[in-house]
Amino acid sequence: MAGVIAIRNETKSQWERRAPLTPNLVRHLVHDQDLSVLVQPSARRVFHDKEYVRAGAEMGVDLSEASVIFGVKEIPPEKLQPKTAYMFFSHVIKGQPQNMPTLKRLMELDCTLIDYEKVTDDQGRRLIFFGRFAGLAGMIDTLWALGQRYLSRGFETPLSRIQPAHSYDSLDDALQTLDEVARLIADDGFPQEILPVTIGVAGYGNVAKGAQEILAHLPHRVVTPEKLTQLAGSAAVSAHCIHTTTFKEKDLVQAKDPGTPFELQHYYQHPEAYRSSFDPFLPHLSVLVNANYWDERYPRLVTLDRLRTLFGGGSEPHLQVIGDLGCDIGGNVECTLKCTDPGDPVFTWNPATGNISSGFDGPGPVVLAVDFLPTELPREASEEFAATLNRFAGDIGRADYSMAFEDLRLPPEIKRAVIVHRGALTPDYRYLEEYLGS
Repeated sequence: MAGVIAIRNETKSQWERRAPLTPNLVRHLVHDQDLSVLVQPSARRVFHDKEYVRAGAEMGVDLSEASVIFGVKEIPPEKLQPKTAYMFFSHVIKGQPQNMPTLKRLMELDCTLIDYEKVTDDQGRRLIFFGRFAGLAGMIDTLWALGQRYLSRGFETPLSRIQPAHSYDSLDDALQTLDEVARLIADDGFPQEILPVTIGVAGYGNVAKGAQEILAHLPHRVVTPEKLTQLAGSAAVSAHCIHTTTFKEKDLVQAKDPGTPFELQHYYQHPEAYRSSFDPFLPHLSVLVNANYWDERYPRLVTLDRLRTLFGGGSEPHLQVIGDLGCDIGGNVECTLKCTDPGDPVFTWNPATGNISSGFDGPGPVVLAVDFLPTELPREASEEFAATLNRFAGDIGRADYSMAFEDLRLPPEIKRAVIVHRGALTPDYRYLEEYLGS
């Protein structure tokens, strides 16, 4: 019924601890917005069930009374209930085959699907996201992976003090460790054999900004991509800092036509006219962090062929770790052959065989490819997410989803994110029909 909303128990992974609505937001919805809130019990959720009860919610497994059910990750088809509105990250907008059964079932059950990923302002900018926390957790994990990789090669570094993000009770605890590591880098430095320690971040969006927030806690020198290639053996190299660089689109691709200058909007509109120009930078990086959105229209950042060439020489390459925060299997980083979870977050790709093995040992790069990084910082990630959702939650909860799509009263930012309504694809998403039969 209208005015009853629910929070589902996340079932995709044992590691998922986030919540779309925090107890503070539930308290606001119950006491200030006159909504009823049902919450499915969860022993994993970062907020205890009692916190929701104290906020005014009712606990229960049965959510059939709810007109809208909020979640975080994808919902299995068998968990869906008829004639209900759902809001979650569905990961269907690229026609992802693994999620077409859920999309099809939503349509069969006359449901409505609202996807956080498509909640945008008038300029098309996303409004509700966990991206910053993917960057925060992803960079903590990547620094941990680098420290462990160096240890596996016999080099003790200050980075070995860092633990994966999920090991800390809070982001503040993780930052305290980083501050301690920063003092060790400043005092003791890195072994000469691994210098220069260089980290390149591909991207400058929300994920990249989160990654840069973490790097800012360590002694670092910012260099341009061009200067990066000149660091090795130069007097500018310091053992007491990390050298960082940011790669923007103009650093990653060039027009196939040699006479055509790079132009950002042209690249976005005609990616087929461009090819990768990133290869010359790769040998100069200790770590590559991929924080870019990618789909198959665009050139890859790192290809298997390039890695085979890099690791096929007589000496060990400088590159040690790839933090693939985008985690597209076989995508922008082609050696991301699987997604990992916080319990087993890295694998090593063998350039000779093409096989992968868990851990840090092997002749190829270590790849960090955790599928849902923000859940490693679940409390802070949920609080920031809910604070953004707050401005829309009341309207979403009060909407009458029995109305035709044209008459559905939702804020325009939310209405743009309605992929399915009453079992039918909405006009902007009818292109998904071609994927439903696959």
